[in-house]
Amino acid sequence: MASNIIKVKKRSFVLLIIYSIIIVALVFRIGYYQIVKGEEYSKKAYLNQTLNRVINPKRGTIYDRNGKVLAISASVDTISVNPQDFRDKMKDTPEKIDKIAADLAQILDMDAETVKERMTARVIWSYIKRKVDKEVGNKVREYLIENNVPSIYVDEDSKRFFPNGTLASHVLGFTGVDDQGLNGIEKYFDQVLTGEPGMIMSEFDAGGRQVKYSPETYVEPVDGYDLYLTIDETIQYFTEKALDKAMLDYNLKRGAAAIVMKPSTGEILAMASKPDYDPNNPYAKPDFLGGDIEWKGQASTEDVELLFQTVFRNKALMDTYEPGSTFKAITAAAALEEGVVTPETDFVCTTIHMAGHNINCWKHGGHGAETFRLGVYNSCNPVFVKTGLALGINKFYQYARNFGFMEKTGITLNGEPEDKDYQWHQKPQEIDLAVSSFGQRFTISPLQLVRAYCAIANGGNLMKPILVKQISGSNGNVIEKFEPQVVRKVISQQTSDTLRNILEGVVSDGTGKNAYISGYRVAGKTGTSETKETDTEGRYIASFAAFAPADKPEIALLVILDHPQVYPHTGGMIAAPVVGKLIEEILDYLKVEREYTELDKELMLKEMYVPEVRNMTLKDAKAKLQNYELKYHIEGENKDDSAIVMEQTPKPNSSVPSGSTVILYTYRPEEELAVAMPNVLNKSISEAAETLRSAGLNIKVEGMGYAHRQEFEPGQELYKGQVVTIWFEHTETD
Repeated sequence: MASNIIKVKKRSFVLLIIYSIIIVALVFRIGYYQIVKGEEYSKKAYLNQTLNRVINPKRGTIYDRNGKVLAISASVDTISVNPQDFRDKMKDTPEKIDKIAADLAQILDMDAETVKERMTARVIWSYIKRKVDKEVGNKVREYLIENNVPSIYVDEDSKRFFPNGTLASHVLGFTGVDDQGLNGIEKYFDQVLTGEPGMIMSEFDAGGRQVKYSPETYVEPVDGYDLYLTIDETIQYFTEKALDKAMLDYNLKRGAAAIVMKPSTGEILAMASKPDYDPNNPYAKPDFLGGDIEWKGQASTEDVELLFQTVFRNKALMDTYEPGSTFKAITAAAALEEGVVTPETDFVCTTIHMAGHNINCWKHGGHGAETFRLGVYNSCNPVFVKTGLALGINKFYQYARNFGFMEKTGITLNGEPEDKDYQWHQKPQEIDLAVSSFGQRFTISPLQLVRAYCAIANGGNLMKPILVKQISGSNGNVIEKFEPQVVRKVISQQTSDTLRNILEGVVSDGTGKNAYISGYRVAGKTGTSETKETDTEGRYIASFAAFAPADKPEIALLVILDHPQVYPHTGGMIAAPVVGKLIEEILDYLKVEREYTELDKELMLKEMYVPEVRNMTLKDAKAKLQNYELKYHIEGENKDDSAIVMEQTPKPNSSVPSGSTVILYTYRPEEELAVAMPNVLNKSISEAAETLRSAGLNIKVEGMGYAHRQEFEPGQELYKGQVVTIWFEHTETD
């Protein structure tokens, strides 16, 4: 009996100890949750009891190099609803739901049934319509207050806006409905631009209903950082305008691309690709699609894929292509640097027989004897084959690598081809070297080539391309600045000076004459490459790479015209004029002073503005015209110096070349005298000018060489003294 009592007491003691341990453990556990983890679990409990309405921050603004806005976030409103709370509060008046849906649909320009579905959906939270204009948001807000509509909210939001439409669309990219970057700079710098979202927090019960009289907590959003690009809005406009014109003039089947860079720093002043798109409405139907083609846009995977293959594709960055003769400048740089040739090294342009192939010059019969300098002027393939062979396989490919043609440039933009995407011969033979020496049978990107031309122009430094100058806070404080970065030295200053001089001769005396600009020394190289397509149709790519002024380069640029549907389709004939005109516009804008050579003075017809001489005496009118370097012809019986000029042609402020003739009428003509437009096609500038003067017309010259287009058809009736534009070009091809 005693032993049983002892056993019971032992069991009780053990149980007491166990229970005591459990209680102590629970106390410690509760203390841990209450004290150590108290704040964390309190926050989690609060979050479980609250429902957050997110307030999107404003994305950082994107500026050009001069502070002009390229992309900005505008203030808008978003209309949202708590469906569970809405249904509960409207259960006594269900008939009002249809009216509210109809009224909101009218304000929001939506279908009433869609609005009703979103207001009564079986979800915790629903958007009725996102990113509506402030004016619309205010109307909704007023309606909700006036009609005491519960559980529907109008919250501030932001929407990305691109004020220049399609301008620089491939650089800027676009954003999605949640303001996330989906392309271009918007995607690459998405985290920098995004900022931190704010929120409005309210307490809700387990059923998703808002707790009555619970306060709302407002957390301010933090706006994203601003970006300042190296892009110059004006130069970008000039560049895109030039490509738009080329697209029309040459019916470019595969579009066009252009890049303008600052050689000394590697800054990209313009980057353009055609076709393009409007980032304000990126999923719109492209212009090149026919009107009868069904278009679903973002709702169709096929449509989105087509957009990424065409209008979203930045050809200047993403395409790889055979550069053709523009690459001869790189071969020349390597050969001059290694001392394989000098500008005066003698060559003979003859057919070269290699590995069962004949390599001919583009010129039928060849160029005969010529120096290396003339070989570059003439874009002579045999000269470059012999130069490449003298340089040797190892040295040639070493310079190709040093100039950056076998690696990514490191530009801060998505889509640059990977190193493996550049098609170079893995185990090159002499025949590979031969064709590569003049830019065939390997691929590079446009950005790689223009960067290499920058190195030739700036004294031999290969620069890393810069697209973003700095990242700044909304208060203007600089967060990060991107400085020019030299990747490596590729050629000496002496080689750079020599090659710049040779490439200037290509424009003044060689295949690049159609890029010649009076007063600006342009250096460059033409290029034409052909790729065989699967449909047996030859695809030509015409290009021109250049920098100017040749002695003190301010800009380097490359224009690529893909698959022109005109003949001739060579770089010298169609790409060079585009580049020449573009260089002139850019250098004028940059206020680079013109320095006229003797050749310029021979070819140039200085532009003058016709002064106002009506109501003057003939004596005063003649004196004034002479001061403006203009001639005159008097029409009327009274030709005394005291006679009054009643009418004149051309009219005041018209732009005409110096030496043009102004017709002075000493009577008020019912109709100005008429003359017939002559045919000046294929005439030189001086011949065309004399023909027009003899017909009583004035000439405005565009380009150099021989007339290939005239503003008016032969025989068309014009006013005597009228200014007629004639377009000239050289006929050499490369």
